[in-house]
Formats: sequence, structure tokens, C-alpha cells
Amino acid sequence: METIATIPPVTLTDGAIEELKRLMGEAGFDRSQQLRIGVKGGGCSGMTYILGFDQPDANDMSFELGGIPCIMNKSHQLYLHGMEVDWQGGLNSRGFTFSNPNASKTCGCGTSFAV
Repeated sequence: METIATIPPVTLTDGAIEELKRLMGEAGFDRSQQLRIGVKGGGCSGMTYILGFDQPDANDMSFELGGIPCIMNKSHQLYLHGMEVDWQGGLNSRGFTFSNPNASKTCGCGTSFAV
């Protein structure tokens, strides 16, 4: 059964919301998918962030950020609570960045962390 979070476990900056809405507005985007925010094992520091569009499943909690429907595996909240996702659109660095107060160590690429 899906859980609906009254207080979202993560936040998106205005830049991230704008970029995600742009992606969702692309031709052929599957409107049945929601933004999945999570973690998986791997990467330089032990865990890697997940950010992509996916179908919800029974282990997910759902919430909305800036009009964007989001899902997260309930067990991932432990690692991501309080995290902020931003979008960098500059020439030197382009992509989503993660600011996670729970990370004890991060790698140079910014997508891998340890707790």
C-alpha cells in the first residue's frame, strides 16, 4: 500500500523544478510515471543517488514537490531525509546535484555518498 507523506522528505530547488518540468513537457513523456528519488548500492563511496521517472510500487511513499509527483521507497527516507536536489545549468558543471545532510562522505562526482 502506498503511503502519502505530509511533509516531503526531500526538497527541490526552483532550478530543479524548472528543469524537471521541462523534461516532463517533452514529446513522448509517459505521464503515468512519477519522479523517483532514492538510493542504490554502489559508487565510489558506497551508495549512489537515484533520480529518474518510474512507476510507483507497493513499497513507495508519495509526495509532491513544486507540482511534480514524486515517489520514494519508504526505506530510503533514512538516507535522504533533508536532502536538497538542485539543477546546475552552467558550462563547467551541468546536471542535478545533491546536498545531503546525512552523508558522512561524498565522492568527487557528487552522485555517490556514505552514511
